[in-house]
Amino acid sequence: MSVIYGIMDVMLPFEFMRYMFMKNALLAILLVTPLFGMLGTMAVDNKMAFFSDALGHSALTGIALGVVLGMPNQMAAMLIFGILWAILITFVRHHSKMSADTIISVFSSTSIALGLVILSRGGAFAKYSSVLVGDVLSVTQEDLLALLVTLIVTAACWLLLFNPLMITSVNASLARSRGIHARLTEYAFTVLVAVSVMMSIRWVGVMLINSLLILPAAASRNVARNAAGYMRLSVLISLVCGITGLVLSYYLNTSAGAAIVLVCAAAYFVTLPFRRK
Repeated sequence: MSVIYGIMDVMLPFEFMRYMFMKNALLAILLVTPLFGMLGTMAVDNKMAFFSDALGHSALTGIALGVVLGMPNQMAAMLIFGILWAILITFVRHHSKMSADTIISVFSSTSIALGLVILSRGGAFAKYSSVLVGDVLSVTQEDLLALLVTLIVTAACWLLLFNPLMITSVNASLARSRGIHARLTEYAFTVLVAVSVMMSIRWVGVMLINSLLILPAAASRNVARNAAGYMRLSVLISLVCGITGLVLSYYLNTSAGAAIVLVCAAAYFVTLPFRRK
C-alpha cells in the first residue's frame, strides 16, 4: 500500500490528500462507485429501484441476528442474511400476483423494523446507529482489500451475465426461447446486488445506499444512446460524482456519503433535459 500512497502523493498534491483517511476514502470510492455504476443499470431497467433499499434495510437485521447468534463478524452476518433476503424477495415476486414495488416495500419495512427491535433492546442501538449514514472516512486497508475482491468478482460475473440479463429485461419469453434460464439469471443478479450492498453498507449507509445505486444509472439513461454506452456512462458518472462529493465533503466539513449522493442527484437533473429531447 505504501507504493500506492506514494503514487497518490505525487499525482494528487492537494491539501486533503495529506491525510491517510482521505487516501483510503478515495481508494474506496474508486472501488465502490464502478460496482454500483454497473449494477445500477440493470436495477433501473428492471424497475428494481427500491430493491437495493430493501437490502440496505436488511443489513440491520443481519447485524441483529449476528448479535443474537453470537457471530463475531458483523460483515459475515450481513452477507448471509442479505443474500437469503434477496433470494426470498425474488422468489415471492415470481410466485405472487402483487406488484413488485408492494412486495419490496413489505420486505423493506419488515427487515428494518425487525432489526431495530432486536438492536434496541436495552437501549443498545446507539452503537449500531453509524450503519444508518455510513462513514467512508473510516475505511481501513483490510476493507479496501475486501472491496477490491468484491469488485473483481462482480465484474467477472457481470461479463457472463450482461447479455442474458439484457435479453431477460427486454423480454423474458424471448430469453427462454434462446435457451437462457431467465429465473436463474435474475437470481444471480439479485445475489450480486446483495453482496455489493452489504460490502458497502458500512461506508455508504442504509439511508443512502439506494441513491448511490440508482442515481448514476438514471443520469446515464438520460443521455445514453445504446446499452454499452449506458453502462460506460453510468460507471463514469458514478466515479466522477463519488470523487467530487468526497472532495466537497472535506472542504464543507459534511457527511461524505450525503455529499456524494447530492452530486449524483445534480448529475441526474442536469442530464434530464437531454432525455426529453
